[in-house]
Amino acid sequence: MTTVLVLNGPNLGRLGSREPDVYGSGTLDDLRGLLEGEASGLTIDLRQTDDEATLIGWLHEAVDTGSPVILNPAAFTHYSYALRDAAALVTKAGLLLVEVHISNPHAREEFRHTSVISAVATGVIAGFGFDSYLLALDLVARRLG
Repeated sequence: MTTVLVLNGPNLGRLGSREPDVYGSGTLDDLRGLLEGEASGLTIDLRQTDDEATLIGWLHEAVDTGSPVILNPAAFTHYSYALRDAAALVTKAGLLLVEVHISNPHAREEFRHTSVISAVATGVIAGFGFDSYLLALDLVARRLG
């Protein structure tokens, strides 16, 4: 059974209470349940960290284990070249890496319009709330199937 790493960056551990008008009222546990309910044949390993080095280590782990990745880099999206380089390792290894965002960064503050991750990701899905993750999971399942 293939494990999909669903990796979440800073402040996403506060989902449910953090700006519900932007991110909705669902928590990470709600997201986990939603993804596990739709995983059919895949194992979901959902993780969250506020630490850039930890997130980079998880991307290295994806390369070492051959795991596809659904990545919400959160604020690291806009400036972490170290995270970008780790994400590039995933796709250069021939693995899927789907960048997701709950909100639509292009409809928000100008500094959020630039992603240093997008150019090395397999694809990007943004603006659909938790459905962004479901769409990414569907893509991963179809590509692996």
